[in-house]
Amino acid sequence: MGKFENDLHIFKGIPYAAPPVGELRWLAPQPVKKWDGIREAKEFGAIAPQTIMPMGPFGQAPQLQSENCLFLNVWTPGLDKAKRPVMVWIHGGAFTLGCGSDPQYDTGILPKRGNIVMVSINYRLGMLGFLRLKDITGGKIPATGNEGLLDQVLALKWVKDNIATFGGDPDNITLFGESAGGMSIGSLMAMPSAKGLFHKGILESGSGGFTITSEDANANGRLFLEMAGIKEDDIKALQAFTPPQLLEIEKKMVASRLGRGKNPEVTVAVPVIDKEIIPEDINKSVRQGYSKEIITLVGTNLNEWKLFTMMEPGFDQIDEAGVLIRLSHVMSIDAAKALVSAYRQARTKRGEPATPAEIFTAIFGDLMFRMPGVRLAEAQQANQQAAYSYYLFTWKSPAMGGVLGACHGLEIGFVFGSYNDMFCGSGPEADKLAKCMQDAWLAFAHTGDPSCESIGKWPVYGSKRMTMILDKNAHVEAAPYEEERQAWDKTDVFS
Repeated sequence: MGKFENDLHIFKGIPYAAPPVGELRWLAPQPVKKWDGIREAKEFGAIAPQTIMPMGPFGQAPQLQSENCLFLNVWTPGLDKAKRPVMVWIHGGAFTLGCGSDPQYDTGILPKRGNIVMVSINYRLGMLGFLRLKDITGGKIPATGNEGLLDQVLALKWVKDNIATFGGDPDNITLFGESAGGMSIGSLMAMPSAKGLFHKGILESGSGGFTITSEDANANGRLFLEMAGIKEDDIKALQAFTPPQLLEIEKKMVASRLGRGKNPEVTVAVPVIDKEIIPEDINKSVRQGYSKEIITLVGTNLNEWKLFTMMEPGFDQIDEAGVLIRLSHVMSIDAAKALVSAYRQARTKRGEPATPAEIFTAIFGDLMFRMPGVRLAEAQQANQQAAYSYYLFTWKSPAMGGVLGACHGLEIGFVFGSYNDMFCGSGPEADKLAKCMQDAWLAFAHTGDPSCESIGKWPVYGSKRMTMILDKNAHVEAAPYEEERQAWDKTDVFS
C-alpha cells in the first residue's frame, strides 16, 4: 500500500530481492520471498552502506543504511491499464555512493509532466557490490565483482514482470542514469542477463568504458585482504566484517592507490569483464551489434572533471610535467604528449584558457566521459540504430564564484526539476533549460526520439556528428569540439 500525493500514486521501499545478508553476502541477488497480506510502501527503504558526503552543492542527506538495501520506488499517475512509458533511474556515485531515494529525484515532475511511470532503484555499492573474491578464495565466496550490476538486472526483471500493475508498459522501458548510472547502462547493454529487459537508454556523463579485467579485479581482491589483515581462506573472518569496517577498508584501498592504476582517484569499485556476466569489452560488444536494438541518447557536460580537481588543493598550480605524469598512468606517454599538444592548440584557437590545469581537466573529463559516449554513439549508428548526442551540456554552475563551470552532475537538477540557487542556478533561463531537457527526455521515453516542441528537432548523431548543445538557448551543432575528438582518434587509448 502506497500513498497518493500531488496527483501521483507513490510506492516507496518495495523489496525486489531477498536481503543480501548473512550467507547471501557477496552472492548474486536472490528473488524476493512473497509476503502475506498488504505491505506498507510509504517510506523509502534503507540505502546501501556508504560513506556519506557532507551536505553541500553535491552532498547527500543522511539516510538509514543497511546491507538489506535492495529496494525500488515507483511514481505513477494512475493504477490502470494505460501502458505508460516506463523510465527507470539508475543513480550515480562512482559505484560507492548514492541511492534511488535521494531527495533530488523525489520530485514527481517527470511522471506528472510526461504521463510516464518512473522507477528508481538501489543496488549494492563498494566492496559489497563490486569486489571479486571468486578466484582468490578458490570459489568459497563466488563473488564475481559484478553483484551490483546483477542487482540492477533483478530490479529490471521485477519492473518487467510487475510494472503493468502500476500503469506502465513492460514493452517500453527506458533506462536513464548519470555517471556510474550511465556506466551501468552501458554495462547492461553488453550483459546477456539484461537482454530484452529495456529498450532505450539515456546515458548522462557515463557509458561503457569504465571497467576492469578479471586480473585487475583479483588484484583489488588481494589488496582488500591485505588491508583487512586476513588470509584468503579465512571465510568466516570475511563474513564477520561489519559494513562500517568494510567501508574503512575501502577508504584505505583508495588511499593506497592514489597516483597508480587506471582510475585511482575515483574508486576501486568497478564493473568487471569476467567473460561471463560481462563477456567482453563493452565498447567491442556494442560495436559488434550486441545491443543494436537499443536506442540511445548519450551526452556529457563541458567541464566534467572540474568537480574533482576543485577538491584537490593546489591543483591549479600543476605544470605540464605533472600533467604528463598523471596521464601516463592511464595511457602511453606518447599519447599523453599528443593530446596535451592538440588540446592546447584547440583551446588557444577558441580563446579558452590553456594552462596545464585546464588542459588536464579537459583531457581527463573527455577520457572518462565524453569519448566513451562518442564511441557508443558511433557504434550504434554503425549498427543502423538511432543514437542521439548532447555533447555538450554547457550551463555553468554559479557555485564557488562560477569556477566549477558545467561540471559533473550539474544536469541532474534540471532533469528532475530539483535545481536550486546554490549549485544549479535558478530563474527564467534555468526554467527554460529544465523544460527543454525534461520534455526531450520524456519524448525519448515515449517515442525513441527526443525531438519536442520546446527543444525543436533533435537529429540523430550520424556521420555529421549532429549534437544538441544544452544551455539557456539549446541548439544543434555539427561536430562541436572536433579537434579534440580527432586527437583521440590518433591515439590507441580507445582502440
